[in-house]
Amino acid sequence: MDYIQTYRDKDSILALAHTLNTLAPKLQTPLRIMEVCGGHTHTLMKYGLSKLLPPSIEFIHGPGCPVCIMPRGRIDEAYHIAMCPDVILLTLGDMIKVPGSNGSLQNARAKGADVRFVYSPMEVIKVAQENPHKKVVFFAIGFETTTPMSAALLEQCIALGLNNVYFHINHVLVPPPLELILSQPDCRINALIAPSHVSVISGAKIYVPLLERFGLPIVVSGFEPLDMMQSILSITKQALESTPRLEIQYARVVNMEGNLKAQAMVDRYFCPRDHFEWRGLGDIPKSALCLRKEFAQYDAEIAFAQYLPKERKADHKACLCGEILKGNAKPMDCKVFGKACTPSNPIGSCMVSSEGACAAYYKYGSLL
Repeated sequence: MDYIQTYRDKDSILALAHTLNTLAPKLQTPLRIMEVCGGHTHTLMKYGLSKLLPPSIEFIHGPGCPVCIMPRGRIDEAYHIAMCPDVILLTLGDMIKVPGSNGSLQNARAKGADVRFVYSPMEVIKVAQENPHKKVVFFAIGFETTTPMSAALLEQCIALGLNNVYFHINHVLVPPPLELILSQPDCRINALIAPSHVSVISGAKIYVPLLERFGLPIVVSGFEPLDMMQSILSITKQALESTPRLEIQYARVVNMEGNLKAQAMVDRYFCPRDHFEWRGLGDIPKSALCLRKEFAQYDAEIAFAQYLPKERKADHKACLCGEILKGNAKPMDCKVFGKACTPSNPIGSCMVSSEGACAAYYKYGSLL
């Protein structure tokens, strides 16, 4: 049995679309649903789901792409660390291509820096063991989904006695930026499709405060098209019943409590930062993590403090990534989208990441 195709069944998707189009005229207020995660954005675009829905159901793209939300200042720090002598800087996937003030990490590599991307954080151990006289810096990114992997990596480094590994921690949390966006006076969002992979680790419980404060439907959805159509139907029914609640559509993987073992490991090595800057959203208190003080010897921000830039430079003036991440604009609103800014020559992070909204529109725009 092909389990994936079960969640891509055309007839089932069309049946749900028919139900939604039947119910939508009964809505007193149009639904403006923020799909927080970039993976959901790509599903919407790739399968043309928006075309199946009535005009009264609109999607607003959220700040759920870890590459997209990384501010230029953090990329600049990684760039300067990479340019230091005897440093090997490692990071995950798309992060290497995001432009900073001096260029991307890919540009740093072209200038002679030893910058590499890894498929798994555990590859850091092999690099460190093979290069005992080098300083190996892991530029760690991601939401609650990837944070346990960084914690597990640090635990292994300690167990193996590796003293040449450093962590530049950029792990961020989903609820704080959503709370900021939803609290804006001009916010148009009245429902959320919550990230599912994040929820596997954190549990759906992290969205309860948002439900209690803002009183809007929240559904934790899987990434397949049938998952999303079921989640949209659930939100629509909640809106019609005027009974907003938190539901888990992705129940085959997600529960309320999450992965308690992973949460304990994260708490062992990390604690909330007082402040962290988000691209487009500015400084958000308690929205990211840092290493606990007892592990300061592994903290790249301490070890390389003298090399880090003191001033933060603003993003490119023509780029609307910040407004897109806040849900105030869509990629087509950006004057440089698909022109000066393309996947091969990105101006902003939303075009770089495989989860970015601009990358989705560029790749699947013909399906709009």
